[in-house]
Parts: sequence; structure tokens; C-alpha cells
Amino acid sequence: MMSPANHTKNANFDVACAFIIKLGEAAHGYGSTVGRLEVYLTRLAAALGYHGAFRISSTEMICAFQEDEYQPQHMHMRVLPGAGLDLSKLAMVGELVDMLEAGEISLSEGSERLDQIGKSPVPWGRLANGIAYAFVGAGLAVLFSLGWWDVLFSTVFSMLVYGMVLLSGSFGARTAEWLPLTSAFVVAALTVVARFMVPELNLVLVIVAAIAVLLPGYTISLGIIELVGRHVVSGTAHLMSGLVYLAKQLAGAWLGAALVISLLPAHPVSAATPVGSVWLWLFMPPLIVGLCVIFQTSKRDLFAACFGCAVAYAGILLGSAITGGNLGNLLGTIIAVVFANLWARKTGRPTSIVLLPAIILLVSGSIGFRGLAAMSAGQVASGEQQVLQMFVVALTIAAGLLVGNTIVQSKTTL
Repeated sequence: MMSPANHTKNANFDVACAFIIKLGEAAHGYGSTVGRLEVYLTRLAAALGYHGAFRISSTEMICAFQEDEYQPQHMHMRVLPGAGLDLSKLAMVGELVDMLEAGEISLSEGSERLDQIGKSPVPWGRLANGIAYAFVGAGLAVLFSLGWWDVLFSTVFSMLVYGMVLLSGSFGARTAEWLPLTSAFVVAALTVVARFMVPELNLVLVIVAAIAVLLPGYTISLGIIELVGRHVVSGTAHLMSGLVYLAKQLAGAWLGAALVISLLPAHPVSAATPVGSVWLWLFMPPLIVGLCVIFQTSKRDLFAACFGCAVAYAGILLGSAITGGNLGNLLGTIIAVVFANLWARKTGRPTSIVLLPAIILLVSGSIGFRGLAAMSAGQVASGEQQVLQMFVVALTIAAGLLVGNTIVQSKTTL
């Protein structure tokens, strides 16, 4: 819990309000979840000597401030840009607040440092990110028990997706809106061409592995988690946004595959022999490191974030060995939350740094994509079951968060 510092207790009210709003906008953009951010800003306002109440969604932030409980509230509303995941900058924001509370900087200096954080370079550049995309594509192909040709093409197409991500960032927001459709279209088309040369290629799973970083499984899961936490507006927005994004990806993949199949009809053959299970233990560490690098985990926190993913995956394996996949997701989430909370208590750094990559490793976007793909191919019963399983996994993760936070109470961090 934050403790008020003497130098901030009498901070100018307007300056304090402006700083809290600015910090809330920054933290939201760097990946702090709605529920965690509301509690954090409330405690920060108290540490500065004022009363604050906050209602945050995926698109807006409403703030109410009081100099004391007998004074009228001052209301502010901000339209928020789309949230991202930059865990390095999120950690810097947490360090900034610690310095403010310790009396090392003033509010005006804190505001300037927030601007500097926004302009600071990411810890992992384009080359590292390209390699990380390749790690994720290859690791997921092995995790899906595909063959070596599938692993190869998943790796190459993942790097192609990263190139398209870079291009979309260069051409502005309008191009980024088309990214889920265009990336899936290109990958699906190239996968069908590759299957013409390598007939045993698994069309759907290679596409899923290649575009996995862009799959909205985390957004869908976050929406259900927020609905369970009674953040109805934000939860509904995240859930619908994830489903729309998933639909765009499916449409792009279907169009790309259908176009090439009409030109290069291929005869179905038996699936390739899956790689040996021992290879999973070799490919899983690069997969975990790749996820943490893609979400810009700082070099200082990289080991802790990777270890959090590893213990979450160990929980999945243990739970699945006992009964089934759903218990595995539940146990993996609980272990990840307990580790993240203990780590945050010891280091004082944001819990999200180690928790978010672990949750992303558990999420259900690939299940939903495969379900919609099966339904579009006429396999309605199988597709409906997989789409339902996507929501079951998300609910399981929500339950794991509740249980994990009960076992080890979460510290108030970003």
C-alpha cells in the first residue's frame, strides 16, 4: 500500500490532478489492466493528499478528484488511444512513482520524466523482434505436434508477419486496421502455395502458428476477466474487439486460401509425422523468450518474466496430467499469479511485467481461430465445440486469477 510522502502531501491540487491523469493515460497505453490501474491511481491520489475515484474502460478514463471529503468533486474525462503492451515502459512508470513517493523528484519533474519515458527507445530492436517472431512461430508449430516442414514454414511466415507489422506502423493507423485481414490473407495464400510443393503441410495450424502473435486471445480473455470483475463496459469492449479482430483474421485467411486453391488445386494427403516430443523441451524456451521480447520486457526483468511463463506452463502440464486441459489452465494461471505477486512484493515492480506474458502463453486465441475455420469449412459441430472451448479457457483463466490473488494478495502495482 502506498504511503504518503511529506513533500507531496500539500502538492498543488491542479498540478496533482494533471499528473495523475497523465500517468493513467501512459500506464494504460503501456499495458496496465483496467482494474489494476483504477486501484493504483486511487492509491496514488491518496499518497498525494487528495481523494480520487476512477472509472476506466478501453476507450476512456473518467476521473473525479477532491481536495478533501467536504469539497466538491472536480471531474475530468479523457479519450484513450488503443492500449498496447510495452512492459519496459510500464516498469519505468512504476519506478517514477516510487521516486515521487520517496521525495526524490517533484510533480513537475515527474511529468517531464513521463514525457521522456514515452520517447525512450524500446529495449529490443527490430532484429531482436524479428528473431522473437520466428521463435514463437517455430515453438508453436512444435507445440501443435506438427512436422518439420510445418515448423520451417511457420518460422518463415512468422517473420513475414513481423515485416507486415513494421510496414503497417509506417503507413499509419488506417493501415494498422487492415493488418489482421491482410496478414492472414498473405500467410494463407503462401501456405497453400507451399502445400502445393509439400502436400503434407497442415494448412490451418501453419497459418495459426504464423499469425499467433496477432491473435486476439489475450483481448478476448481480458474481456471475460473484466466482466467477471464487474468492469462491464471495458470487458464488453475488449470482448467484442477481440471477436471482431478474430473475424477479420478468419476472413483474410479464407480469402487467401480460396484464391490460391482455385488456381492450384491440391489433393489432400495424410499429415506429416510430428516431430518427437523431446523437441518440445528444446523449442519451448525460445518460444517463451520470444513472447517476452515481443512485449518489450526490459532486460532487467527478462529472466523473471521468462520464469513466470515457465512455471505457468509447468502448471498446465501438471494439471493436464491429473485430469485434463481445463484444470491445467486453471493450475497454470494460479501458479503464475502467485509467483507474480510474490515477485512484485519482493521487488516493488509492476506485477504485470511477469504476469502478462504468462497469461498470454495460456490464452485461447488459437482455439477460437481453429473453431471458426472449421465452421467455415462446414464442420459446424467441431467448430462450435472449439469456439466454446475458447470461452471456457478464458473463464478458467479468470478463475485462476481470483484464486491466485486469494492465496497471495496482490500488491498495488501497475
